[in-house]
Amino acid sequence: MARIAVIGAGMGAMAAAARLAVAGHRVAVFERGATHGGAVRRLERDGFTFDTGPGLLHLPAVYRDLFLKTGKESLESCVELSQVDPAGRHVFADGTAVSLPNASRAGVLAALDEALGAGAGERWSALVGRAREAWDATRRPLLEEPLWPDRRVLGRDPYPAVRRRGLFGRGKGPTTATLAEVARRELVDPRLVALLESHALAHGFDPRSAPASAAVLPYMEQTFGSWYPRGGLRALADALYARCLARKVEFGFGTEVTGIVEKDGRVAGVELADGRFAEAEFVVAGIDPGQLARLCGGREPWGADEVRPVPRERATGRLTVCLAVRGARPEGAAHRTVVHAADRAAELAGVFGDGPGPRPPCDRPTVTVLRPDDPTTRPDDAHEAVTLTATVAPRGLDEAAVAAVAERMTEIAEAAVPGLRERALWREVLPPTDDTLVAGPALAGREGRFLRPGNRTRIPGLYAVGGWSHPGGGLAHAGMSGAIVAGLIVNGDDWHGST
Repeated sequence: MARIAVIGAGMGAMAAAARLAVAGHRVAVFERGATHGGAVRRLERDGFTFDTGPGLLHLPAVYRDLFLKTGKESLESCVELSQVDPAGRHVFADGTAVSLPNASRAGVLAALDEALGAGAGERWSALVGRAREAWDATRRPLLEEPLWPDRRVLGRDPYPAVRRRGLFGRGKGPTTATLAEVARRELVDPRLVALLESHALAHGFDPRSAPASAAVLPYMEQTFGSWYPRGGLRALADALYARCLARKVEFGFGTEVTGIVEKDGRVAGVELADGRFAEAEFVVAGIDPGQLARLCGGREPWGADEVRPVPRERATGRLTVCLAVRGARPEGAAHRTVVHAADRAAELAGVFGDGPGPRPPCDRPTVTVLRPDDPTTRPDDAHEAVTLTATVAPRGLDEAAVAAVAERMTEIAEAAVPGLRERALWREVLPPTDDTLVAGPALAGREGRFLRPGNRTRIPGLYAVGGWSHPGGGLAHAGMSGAIVAGLIVNGDDWHGST
């Protein structure tokens, strides 16, 4: 039995802690904040509750496996999980709207044809089919296995090139196009382009530079469905925390780690802000790369020839508006509505920049509206809790700019919730902060620039877990990160993943 110190109580860190505890190790989690869950946060006020992090779960199999491997109770016995149908409603800049059914390729095809015109569904379906090839080629190395030492294969984009007619037509093979180029070439209709690019934007990717393999993002959602736990995504974090406690994981909240101690060429434990030293044979760090480097005395814990961390300036922020709304939620209202930006180019320039210089915020950004049919989120059936989110630049918005963007978001959201501004009792605005930066999942292609640093570090016994390390951000990827780290510690650094 080894002593293991886990830094942070995010979803990836707790996933690793639960698995390691079941394997017989003594696990202690040190969290500088007051609670668990990391980015899976909740705002509560006046009987209303809001998810202020992720709003839906994709790939629930990751957490089903986690609960199966760490106890007798299944995920569904701990969390009331249900599929959201429709998976989402989309309102485009020209006013066209479409509701896409959950986990139904044929249903999505039919819905797009009806809303956007004959042929739209087939073009979208063909793109998702090619995305499946990319998913099949990279699912194991990008989601289920430790990062390969030879990453040249993952540096090539697995999204297949479309065969072109004529003398210079290309056969199927890896593409070097960006997601935006693929969207324009294969989807044509600007509304379909907006649909594809909105998936990238929601995960913090600029479609103008992201590899074509980012098409796996809508593929995953359309294939494995969108799921919602009663009580919000925070209920999933609570269930995982409870599972850790049941497996005798120890938690110290309000306990900051100030240093990682090495002895005889490997980790020996962690130093705490209160002066204590916690001895440990292994340390699992569920924190961002900058924090990890500081805890290592300013030395980067990854080698020069390894995948580099995502620069913080390449991450994106999320602006969230929580609205307590008067009036009952209409029966059949969509759980999630995406109201697309009127000017996509201006939005991308505002979020990611368009060359050197400041990033002016987009006047009318893409707004995701969440209005769950969940009685636990509201004081009674005569009210509803509505959450708005928009992807923004990670910093540069002062208080006045945040208020202005929040006001425009509320106006835009009326395309999903008529009369929203008049019905709102109050709102709380949560600006982007360093704690809410969006780190997307790892993607193949573009010479490996969208990979995440491996879970092993150059310091024996020190491992990285969570959204800033392999396999990247998102609830499912965080859960798999925990599984990979636990596998490396239990089975040794030559472990290649589950079979």
